[in-house]
Amino acid sequence: MIAAARILLITVLDIYWYIILAAVIASWLVGFGIINSYNPVARSILRALHALTEPVFGPVRRIIPPIGGLDLSPLIVLLLLTFLRNWLVIGTIL
Repeated sequence: MIAAARILLITVLDIYWYIILAAVIASWLVGFGIINSYNPVARSILRALHALTEPVFGPVRRIIPPIGGLDLSPLIVLLLLTFLRNWLVIGTIL
């Protein structure tokens, strides 16, 4: 039962890792003018990505604010997710 919960948590962390990656790429595409944020479909996707990532990015941004316009919160969250995932995987092996 515990192993199944660990596998489920690892899978959720993997999916969230890809959601963060999609949010970062989408913000770059909007910033470079490739995606028009006035398009209703694009706007709904951007809102969904923002709603999924902002609860995690917000506390990190309060600790480490953007430096010179560069937001490091996605990088920090990805590092923490990778650390947590590896800890769960190693705990399963041991």
